[in-house]
Amino acid sequence: MIESVVVTRYVWSLRFRESTIMIEPLSFDTLKSAVSGGVAAFRINQRLQPMGGAGDKIFPPTYATDEKSLRYAEEDRRIEGEKLPCILVDSVASQANRMEEALLRAWEDEEVHFPVIRVDFSEYEELRDLGSISTLTAPHRVYDALLRDSVDGDTLFRDTPLGASITQASAKAATPLYIACPTTLLFGGWDSTGPRGGLGNKVQRAIASELVAINVVPGVKTSSRLDPAGIQGNVPVYQAESDPNDYTIHASGAAKKNGKPIVFSRKGGDGDGKGKASAVNHSNIAPSIDKFAGGITCDYIRQTTVLSLPALRRIRFPEDQDGKKLDGQARRDAELAARTSLAALGLTAIVLLSDEGFDLRSRCALVPEGSVPLELVSAQGHQSTFVELSRQSAIAILKQAAEEAASYGLAWKREPIRLKPADKLADLIVESRKVSADKAESGE
Repeated sequence: MIESVVVTRYVWSLRFRESTIMIEPLSFDTLKSAVSGGVAAFRINQRLQPMGGAGDKIFPPTYATDEKSLRYAEEDRRIEGEKLPCILVDSVASQANRMEEALLRAWEDEEVHFPVIRVDFSEYEELRDLGSISTLTAPHRVYDALLRDSVDGDTLFRDTPLGASITQASAKAATPLYIACPTTLLFGGWDSTGPRGGLGNKVQRAIASELVAINVVPGVKTSSRLDPAGIQGNVPVYQAESDPNDYTIHASGAAKKNGKPIVFSRKGGDGDGKGKASAVNHSNIAPSIDKFAGGITCDYIRQTTVLSLPALRRIRFPEDQDGKKLDGQARRDAELAARTSLAALGLTAIVLLSDEGFDLRSRCALVPEGSVPLELVSAQGHQSTFVELSRQSAIAILKQAAEEAASYGLAWKREPIRLKPADKLADLIVESRKVSADKAESGE
């Protein structure tokens, strides 16, 4: 049973363990008070079902195995005292990436304003398709090798004053990270690609979310194809002499190696179909059953999302954005304001992700069983307060929190830090593409 709740003006009520509780909108003051102490976390525990309805099959992510076992991340979990088979539907890392992508979309639409570093590839004709890669999409965020090997003007990013300060930054001296890439302080990072290698600073993840299917029954997947033209799979096909990406059935017109025609193959194709009509996507495919990645059914999918406030409280800000030392009450005020901004950014990411829905991948689209509010978990763990947070409210609170932090000398800039790839990075990407194309042509 809930021992204590905040009962304020009517908003909406929730049936919870046979008790009715009142839920108020989250305010900036409530958030700031929670960050200052007494609250351990904001969390969401909600149940989801397949978009097709309870009992519909979904397809979790697959992983490499020995092919003699399920290709899903399976484990037993204890749920309300009962041991149940479970399968991972979306990992902590994947959920973090989805939250960052949701933040990026809102940032590009100018709904939210916080620092972002971008590497712009538009100056390189062969790489314009990459557009720009930001700290919200780079795998290692501000510590990613793409940023390390990019330049600001003619200076490598790590050799600029900001880059050098990020190298020296840590959770105990986090001002450079806060003003350049606050999402690293939320989603975590490890400076393993910097000058200190494996000894580089690590920033703990403060926000974690995952989706797990509960009480799982594995399924099977069938596949087959009838060629409408009746093409037989054993018809030989060769690499065309005139175009290595094309095929011919005539040995006389085929490319030769040691005087013999080269059989056609295509990267990503069926290895058993090399030199056959199936290599060019013709012929029948015999019916087959996949027992190792055939989808699952389950009782429900549980999403658990936690924003840890103790993790944010361990982040320290001994100086302001200009390098001025913060002491005494000024430091305490500035640190609380900065941590409140980080918490607001994390809650905004959670709300934005929920607002966009749960279409995770092909045949894995989910919907919540019902609305679930944010839960404020007390530091003692036995007392909870429930609050409601909409997209608009989250964005408004984030703006107010950032403005207060700016008043203490910890300001976020909207205009992104723009880098461009160093020539060595551009050359590496171009050469990598050539190697990939050569492998495709040779059928490797």
